[in-house]
Amino acid sequence: MLSDGQKLGAFIVPTGVGASIGGFAGDASASARMLTEKCRLIVNPNVVNAACFSGINDKMLYVEGYSLDEFFRGKCRLLPSKNNKVGVVFDKSISQAVLNVHINTINAVKTVYGIDVIGYEITEEPVGVDFFVNESGISTGNVSNLITLKTASEKLIKRGADAIAIVCLFPDEESENYANGIGADPVGGVEAIISHYISKELRVPCAHSPAFENITISTDTVDARCSAEYITPTFLPCILIGLSQAPKLLSTDGISIADLDFLVMPYNSLGSIPVFEANKRNIPVYAVKENQTVLDVTQEKLGLNIKMVKSYQEILDII
Repeated sequence: MLSDGQKLGAFIVPTGVGASIGGFAGDASASARMLTEKCRLIVNPNVVNAACFSGINDKMLYVEGYSLDEFFRGKCRLLPSKNNKVGVVFDKSISQAVLNVHINTINAVKTVYGIDVIGYEITEEPVGVDFFVNESGISTGNVSNLITLKTASEKLIKRGADAIAIVCLFPDEESENYANGIGADPVGGVEAIISHYISKELRVPCAHSPAFENITISTDTVDARCSAEYITPTFLPCILIGLSQAPKLLSTDGISIADLDFLVMPYNSLGSIPVFEANKRNIPVYAVKENQTVLDVTQEKLGLNIKMVKSYQEILDII
């Protein structure tokens, strides 16, 4: 429980594992917002990011996956923050036309939301991203040059940035399965590689948004859960909104794992550091049966003390 008497929960939907709720574009937002009626809530970006929209609210703490793991290990504390100064890193491979769309996006977000984007840096070298869904149905990929992202990020931090938004060029590949609401988001896995690296190296809030050379908007009707990504040429707004209020990552001051009251996970995606650390610390872990993934890591297989619930509504009733 927090010092002001509020309960604190963590609502996590792992990236790139085809979660039926939260595996698309902000489609776990409604469930997360429902829980914030009763508590403060730590969320990973995957829960609320929705391209030109964001499901975040003032009772959420927006924390990227690597920093989440460090928080659960007791190695990182979260200091709530508002109006962070956000710096944007652009991949050198992005064409000028697509870059211009993203610059217009930054200016629109600054104008509408008042977010303090201090500027951007273009990487000195191409980042070199590719992505795919492996034989297990999990989204993954490769990044050729992570160092150039770190160098550009360091420049922004020296300019005063509190948080880093990264935009890398991704190959233009359509996923008919994803558009139809089947399987994993194909770009999610490699996005996690990028954000984990920057968070680990620089200890600042970080999130990634992909850029594509094909910036035309689809006229096909797609699954409602991923529709946010099909009505905009850029996915940058959601991460700028999230990072603007992401908690600072500290060693001493702020919210610690000792303040956490519960953790909520998809039903069969339980093989993660947050689950193991919460279980070790006797923090209740709830696995939600209505949220299934392509994984098969369940309470029965792990033998941990995890509580099975049917729905996120049931979690709200428990709280």
